Amino acid sequence: MSEHGASEETYNPWTIVNVVFHHLVDHGLHPTLGDSGHPGEPAAELLRALGIAPTPEGDSRINENVRQELADLRSTILDDT
Repeated sequence: MSEHGASEETYNPWTIVNVVFHHLVDHGLHPTLGDSGHPGEPAAELLRALGIAPTPEGDSRINENVRQELADLRSTILDDT
């Protein structure tokens, strides 16, 4: 809850990016995101430009890194026994 007693609203960052893109398309623009690779960082930059602090939970790269690290740990532990 915030200092005024109301809970803070949260949004899926990709929903916000999607709304922005549709708005731009409606105005005749052709936005692209992540042409040079993973769109996560450009999307995070867009959110920051809108005053929204992206959270690590919304970044699929972090989730993938965690999954890989857990797989590596399982492999190491199970191979050592």
